[in-house]
Amino acid sequence: MKLKEQFVTKDMGDSQVMVAVGGSAFSGVVRSNSTAAYIVDLLKEETTKEKIVAAIMERYDVSEERVSADVEKILDTLRSIGALNE
Repeated sequence: MKLKEQFVTKDMGDSQVMVAVGGSAFSGVVRSNSTAAYIVDLLKEETTKEKIVAAIMERYDVSEERVSADVEKILDTLRSIGALNE
């Protein structure tokens, strides 16, 4: 899976803002905390949920169960706005 090219991000301090440009039905702004921003950044290249979970676990001291649930929630949000190519 990968973030669609129509979605661009801008880092703003401790958060990230993502907007859709051209050709997307989504017309809002998504603000992400640092963890969600890291996931979005990982999605700028082709990846899998498993690779994202592994990368988060290397970066933060949390359980795989917790990371997997949090990643799935963020992926579901991105799916709901049409931001992912799967």
